[in-house]
Amino acid sequence: MTDTETLSKLRRVITKLARELNATATGEGLTPTQASVLGLIAFRGPLGLTELAQLEGLNPTMLSRVVGKLTELELIQRDPNPDDLRAIRVEATEAGRLLHERVKLLRTEAIGGCLDQIPEESAQRIIDALPALEELARALRATHS
Repeated sequence: MTDTETLSKLRRVITKLARELNATATGEGLTPTQASVLGLIAFRGPLGLTELAQLEGLNPTMLSRVVGKLTELELIQRDPNPDDLRAIRVEATEAGRLLHERVKLLRTEAIGGCLDQIPEESAQRIIDALPALEELARALRATHS
């Protein structure tokens, strides 16, 4: 097992990377949280609000604000849940899906540009670590499911 200091460093690096990638969405007029919620809805939707809150790790008040803003911007739409007409499901609109694709492209370009700026051997080590990082992401998801 790896020592606590190394694990803390890994956590900090992952957090910094996520923060920097989230900042790319602000150029599209969304907060990082709004971009994250839109991305989840575009990728997995339609979703019920309870499921969305659990997946995104947001409290109901914050989720309500974010969903309200995304609805106001016409990036998502609210629809009655056909299984329970008292409940609401949210789904990305065409504009929401297009914006989500732009944000993904901006993030991909940002990573590509940064990989081009670091030494080639460092960039290759990062690429080579992708399978292990994907395993880590799956293990983290499994512990929170």
